[in-house]
Amino acid sequence: MQLIDIGANLTHDSFDPDRDAVLQRARDAGVTRMVITGASREHSPKALALARQHPGELFATAGVHPHHATEYTAECDAEMRELLAHEQVVAVGECGLDYFRDFSPRPAQRRAFEMQLHNAVNTGKPLFLHQRDAHDDFMAMMKNFDGKLGAAVVHCFTGTRKELFDYLDQDWHIGITGWLCDERRGLHLRELVKHIPAARLMIETDAPYLLPRTVKPAPSHRRNEPKYLAHIVEELARDRGENAAVTAANTTATANAFFRLPPT
Repeated sequence: MQLIDIGANLTHDSFDPDRDAVLQRARDAGVTRMVITGASREHSPKALALARQHPGELFATAGVHPHHATEYTAECDAEMRELLAHEQVVAVGECGLDYFRDFSPRPAQRRAFEMQLHNAVNTGKPLFLHQRDAHDDFMAMMKNFDGKLGAAVVHCFTGTRKELFDYLDQDWHIGITGWLCDERRGLHLRELVKHIPAARLMIETDAPYLLPRTVKPAPSHRRNEPKYLAHIVEELARDRGENAAVTAANTTATANAFFRLPPT
């Protein structure tokens, strides 16, 4: 199987001691390409730098997560626009709204999100989106840009049936993570993933977060890494009632098309 991890936070400091080994383990597990998430003013440039070290294998996004929305100044916006000019940066984000923890005030979140939506319009690059407990405001802000935005993926989808179908009604893509494997919080996803069309479905680890709870034996450090994408595919395929090779081939083809990645 050839897999693409569309969301890996490989600039996270937990990978500093063994990043090269992490990449090799991913290759050994069939993960041939990854999109490195840029989610802050600090880590978006690092995501690009990492992608440039591994041309054709790693790519990057550039954006500011709602948790960091207060750092989204005019200077930060200029920095993001400069990053987005690079061909290795294949999406705008991670951006969106997160009212679950409100690490940044909601007005600041909305302002940062709106500015990044403008960047998506101006660059024509797809959106790498985050939404948690903010569905109504999220949909309203996206609606303000109707007809102006290109492709969009709601990354790390953990939401409700209504949220899923609202996104699919907009022809947005859905990113599924190891949350699917969490018997405490993710059981509802096992039914919902059956309804995602193959051309709208992509897979991701969100490493180092969201280690699949069904991985056996569980690593002692609890750090997720891209090699576990193969495990997520197996679980996702079972829930969709299809062969894992089919799920792998379809999600890889969808990711290549969505991010407009160069041919291998």
